[in-house]
Amino acid sequence: MNDHTTIDGVNYGPLAALIGVWKGDKGVDRAPEPNAEERNPYYETITFEAAGDVDNAEEQVLAVVRYHQVVSRKSNDEVFHDQVGYWLWDSADDTIVETFTIPRAVAVVAGGKLGQPESLAQELVFEVSAETGSLEFGIVQAPFMFNKAKTTAFSHRLTVKGDEMRYTETTVLDIYEKKAYDHTDVNTLTRQE
Repeated sequence: MNDHTTIDGVNYGPLAALIGVWKGDKGVDRAPEPNAEERNPYYETITFEAAGDVDNAEEQVLAVVRYHQVVSRKSNDEVFHDQVGYWLWDSADDTIVETFTIPRAVAVVAGGKLGQPESLAQELVFEVSAETGSLEFGIVQAPFMFNKAKTTAFSHRLTVKGDEMRYTETTVLDIYEKKAYDHTDVNTLTRQE
């Protein structure tokens, strides 16, 4: 981990705290089933990499951190979630954005505000959300998912303090005749590299 927010000339601000390889084996996935719900203990690896910055319309500069998350069930060691995405930070107004896709034909652009702390030694809180139909921070899904397992909202709270990361993620689903089911994932991870 680089203790500075500037890497290769790019100011990553609070995103610098994410960079590295994180592993955790305390995860719990609460997921819907047709007649009940299940809880799956899991372990995962999330790799965050500095990806430079981008200019939008010659007015906005976003620092970019790319990530890849691979989640496996403890019961059988099978991967049940694979996600790729980006965390973005706009230093001009402290907006943070998480964009990602999952191989179920769902894409999310979630956003929020982050006040940059005085020091990276403090706990950083990244909190973003999105809703289906939003013109700003929204969710797009293929027709099958929209009709059978529709995601209506998403929220993600991720905290980092030193080499420890904790998160709670909720995907609100309309699935199996259940309306507004809170599919949640929680885990604690440690930076390995």
